[in-house]
Amino acid sequence: MKNKTILNVTFIALFAAIVCIGCFLKIPIGPIPIVLQNGLCVLTGVLMGSFLGGAPTALFLVAGLIGLPVYSGGTSGVAVWAGPTGGFLPGYLLGAIVAGFIAGRPSVEEKKFNWKVLVRLIVAVFAGMVVLYFPGVWHFSRWAQKAGKIAEGISALSYTMRACVIPYIPGDVVKAVVSILVALKVRPILAQYLYSDK
Repeated sequence: MKNKTILNVTFIALFAAIVCIGCFLKIPIGPIPIVLQNGLCVLTGVLMGSFLGGAPTALFLVAGLIGLPVYSGGTSGVAVWAGPTGGFLPGYLLGAIVAGFIAGRPSVEEKKFNWKVLVRLIVAVFAGMVVLYFPGVWHFSRWAQKAGKIAEGISALSYTMRACVIPYIPGDVVKAVVSILVALKVRPILAQYLYSDK
């Protein structure tokens, strides 16, 4: 039991570090940049599975809150949460948790290709990628209204969809596909360490 706990903590820290490293990939195309971290959070959620799915993302978020430069572009602190992208940070955690619970615990049996496993991972990844947008869109809409970014005659929802959802869909689909392929290969390996009774 003690060894399992150590392994769990080790993998949580490892995956949190991978998410943190993703902060260096940031492509500015407007108020919301293209980032890799949303895909990494969902991927780590699927890899860990079940209740452990959100742990790496939670650790990443805490690291940023205490001042480590791990958020997109090497930023950190409460100010990031208050900015236009702030709503996506709790969205990352929500997406990772949802993806982890849908994917379920990884199993060594997943070494053999199974359509049910593939479908479950597809649903888990895409659900996680969609869910993480909800707090992000809600927060960005409020921020845009307060900042006077929305022109007269345009609804807040319409502006928000054009500013931080629609342009990012193709990239997120690519991230989702890559995450599914990685999960198919890595989950059965992780299962040997995290959930195997041997």
